[in-house]
Amino acid sequence: MSELSEDYADAGFGRPLDWGTSPAVLVIDMVRAYFQPGAELYLGSRACLDSAARIVTTARGAGVPVIVTRVAYAADGADGGLFYRKVGALRHFAAGAPGGLGEVMPEVAPQPGDVVVTKQYASAFFGTSLAATLASRRIDTLVLCGVSTSGCVRATAVDAISSGYVPIVVREAVGDRDPRPHEANLFDLAAKYAEVWSEADVVRHLTRA
Repeated sequence: MSELSEDYADAGFGRPLDWGTSPAVLVIDMVRAYFQPGAELYLGSRACLDSAARIVTTARGAGVPVIVTRVAYAADGADGGLFYRKVGALRHFAAGAPGGLGEVMPEVAPQPGDVVVTKQYASAFFGTSLAATLASRRIDTLVLCGVSTSGCVRATAVDAISSGYVPIVVREAVGDRDPRPHEANLFDLAAKYAEVWSEADVVRHLTRA
């Protein structure tokens, strides 16, 4: 254990949260904008997409609900508020924007029976029907895949634990545009807000769900 990890553990951070009895997989914003070379938001890798696709396939095979989020704005971005003004690249998700960058990648695209949540802000909970959907299905554990680790994944994990759901972030199935914010946020999420598990461990739990 590193000196930093020891310091956090000594302060009481990072106590484990148990996997519940009723999980769902949440795929956050895995759209073309992040995986198309040359796009403004391009991550530079598709490794997290490939991992998320394996998680989704496992979940569907085990009968575990899959929820997919996407971002969409009015043509003028009026429904994006200050967030839309702060992050200029969000214009690619406005109605009528060229390039189809808001399309969910085919590897994780929703299938019949999946739930699609359209959002305008970082958290998949904020201003959406997600909490009501989870409550109605008595979900208690939320497996998080998606992008970006420091943005929408983090915001969703914080809102999940605040709303009483156990957030399980799949290490290989989340990504960011740089390893520094990616690793820093995984460390902080594991310390305070979520469990950060390997893909292999998540697959094992999904197949037992």
